Amino acid sequence: MDNDTPYPRQLALQCAAVFIVLSLAWPYCLLRQQTLPWLESSLLIGALAFLLASLTHQYWWWRVIHAVFAPAVVFFSGLNIAPEWYLAVFASMFLVYRGAIGNQVPLYLSNRETVRALGRLLADTPVGKFIDLGAGTGSVVCALAGTRTDIQVFGVENSYLPWVIGLLRAARLKNCHWTLGSFWQVSLTDYDVVYAFLSPAPMERLWLKAKHEMRPGALFISNSFNVPEVEAADEIEVDDSRKTRLYCYRL
Repeated sequence: MDNDTPYPRQLALQCAAVFIVLSLAWPYCLLRQQTLPWLESSLLIGALAFLLASLTHQYWWWRVIHAVFAPAVVFFSGLNIAPEWYLAVFASMFLVYRGAIGNQVPLYLSNRETVRALGRLLADTPVGKFIDLGAGTGSVVCALAGTRTDIQVFGVENSYLPWVIGLLRAARLKNCHWTLGSFWQVSLTDYDVVYAFLSPAPMERLWLKAKHEMRPGALFISNSFNVPEVEAADEIEVDDSRKTRLYCYRL
C-alpha cells in the first residue's frame, strides 16, 4: 500500500470523482432542461470516490471519508447553519485530532487493561526510561509513573487538547515528563522501552527510526498495529473487550 503522500492523493481521488460525475450529469440535465439534482449527484460522487479509493488500496478510513464527503457537503449546505459554527467545529477537531493531519494518527487511548498488561510486562524487563509516542491524554504514562517510581516515564503528544489534559494529570508526578510535539522529532536513543498506539500508516517508517536510534536490547511495543513484514519477538493478548494485542520487538 503506497500512502507516502496521502493528502494530494486523496484530493486527487475526490476531484476525479467530482469531475467524472458532473461532466456527465451536467450536460444531461442541460439537454433535458432540468436542474442538476445535487443530492443524487453527491451520492454518485461518494460512491465513485469510494470505488476509486478501494481500487487504489487506500486505508479503510480514507474510503469512508471519500464516501461521505460530498453527500455531507450537500446536506449541511442546505441547513443554513451560521458559518461561525463550522469554524467552531473545525477548531475543536483541530485541537483534538491535530495528529491525524500530519501523521495519519487518530486519537487512540490505551485502556486500563492495556496499562495493567504493560505493567506486568515491564515488571520482568529492566527499565530506566520509558516513552509513549503519541501519548494522548497520558493514560499510560501517568499510570505507569504512579506505580513505578523507580523509572523515568516520558510522553510526547502532538494534539493540543489531549496534551493539556495530560499535562494536568502529569503535574503531580515527579518522574513523569510531558512534552508537546511530534514524536518524529524525538530521539529514541536513551530509552529502554518505546511504546506506541498509533495507526497502520506510520508503522514501517517508525520501525526504521527505532532500528536506527534505539540501542541493542531495547524494547519497542506497538499496541494493535504490527510492523509490516517484521516478526514480533512476542505478542501479548490483552484481556479486554476489543481484543487488544501488544506487538513486542526486541532491537
